[in-house]
Amino acid sequence: MSSVVEVLVESFEQAGTPFIVGIPGEESLEMIEAARQRGMRFILMKQESAGAMLAATWGEITGSPGVCLSTRAPGAANMVLGVTHAWMDRCPLIAITDQCAGPAYATGLRQRLDQLALYAPITKWNSSVNAEAVHRQARRAILTATAHAPGPVQLDIPADERMKEAVGGMGSAPLLPETALISPDAISLAAPLRLLKAAKRPVLLVGLGTLWSKASAELVAFAEKLGAPVFTTTKCKGVIPEDHALSAGCIFGGQMERKLISQADLIITVGLDAVELQPLPWPYTVPVLALSGVRNLDAIVPATVEVCSDLKGLLTALCHSAPEGAWGEKPARAFRQELDAALESPGKGLTPQRLMDIARSVLPRDTIATCDVGAGRLFSVPKWPVYAPRDYLVSNGIASMGFAVPAAMAARIAHPQRPVVAFIGDGSFLMAIAELHTCVKENLPITILVLDNGGLGVMGLKQELKGALRYGTDLGGIHWEHLARAFGADCIKVDSENALGDALGVAAKSGRTTIVAAKIVNASQYLEQYQTLLAAQRG
Repeated sequence: MSSVVEVLVESFEQAGTPFIVGIPGEESLEMIEAARQRGMRFILMKQESAGAMLAATWGEITGSPGVCLSTRAPGAANMVLGVTHAWMDRCPLIAITDQCAGPAYATGLRQRLDQLALYAPITKWNSSVNAEAVHRQARRAILTATAHAPGPVQLDIPADERMKEAVGGMGSAPLLPETALISPDAISLAAPLRLLKAAKRPVLLVGLGTLWSKASAELVAFAEKLGAPVFTTTKCKGVIPEDHALSAGCIFGGQMERKLISQADLIITVGLDAVELQPLPWPYTVPVLALSGVRNLDAIVPATVEVCSDLKGLLTALCHSAPEGAWGEKPARAFRQELDAALESPGKGLTPQRLMDIARSVLPRDTIATCDVGAGRLFSVPKWPVYAPRDYLVSNGIASMGFAVPAAMAARIAHPQRPVVAFIGDGSFLMAIAELHTCVKENLPITILVLDNGGLGVMGLKQELKGALRYGTDLGGIHWEHLARAFGADCIKVDSENALGDALGVAAKSGRTTIVAAKIVNASQYLEQYQTLLAAQRG
């Protein structure tokens, strides 16, 4: 018979998850030993929220649930940010938290925290594990985390349950049953086809659900059949290669894209999740055809017709019967050119937009990019083209600082042979600096391209835009070489375009974790570009 923790570890392995990350407490040690005995990797993180972000991002890339763990009370509280990222960015994650034994929880006060209540608002489901139900709890956790829309679940493990003999089992049923998807029939396609056949200028707005259904190829074929320009959400960059003639780029919610979308006589949303959009009123009045894997209940996008089905089969069926069109290449190209021109304002030294141009020209086409919030994200979204799904990873729903480094580690685990670059500002990097040690210790070489603004660059710009002086947003100087050396990583400091290109080439070939610290001589010098992009994004 197996213990509770052995059942859990075996279930994680069967679900396709080969490692656990986190910071253990005393009650977690038996789970770590159970993982070791099964040949599962345990990655010791330095901060619980970074561990949850790593596990969640690995789940986002692979579709299997990432697994993270923490000790009770302080560790569980510290892991909340990473689990919230998984909740708002739709990542399959199982978060394990230690808990006091029943009698201690009933009578004690020290480190007594109602962790189920803490995690309830940010999980799809959570439960306190016990020996009589653990087989069903493990199965439900995995099914819930991976069902559309994916997200986190949390399992509290009381100290007096973890080594009990697990009762019962699930018989011969597989942990993840085979799913038979039913293809749409002619009757269910009548309404969407009526809209498609009436439209002369359709436009596609594509979101996360397309990735959950692994329907990238079907989406591209559908767009080509319609001849429709394609906008994606930030999380969906690469679902259509961004050098495709119909790719317009990312949805910002601003005036530039509205000029294009307002030419359309039908908006087709594909797998669009409201959490991906700017919190702005819907600005369009033309009919909306919503193609969804899960029915949209957020009432953000006013659909005329919504069709709910597996998107892979739905797009294939619609593509077969949809009318052919050819209007989209010209407006998509015009939008891309207008946005590029708006970002070409000159600046002294390195500017964020030129940094992205150089990085994209030097790094291989199959490079996976992770991006933190701030200037790196503002400029990487329009200036870093992506050519395949899940090759651009960003925290969008919660937009948390400190994401890019643990996300890059996850990408390296998922794709150990591919180059990985993390775009991150100096302020955000300091939030994840301890994981530089983890990268080196766990042999997860990544390139960390730091936009060295000497402070919180975007916040300083916003102070200027409000007519205030920069105050409380400066970091001062950081000795990047000393910092890297302390953790066993490499560092190259650059302050020119030529030096940046050379440094990225060296870092990509080194096989080592490397900080490329790119000095932005004066962040105020790209205020004009920032204002232009802000206008493009928000209108």
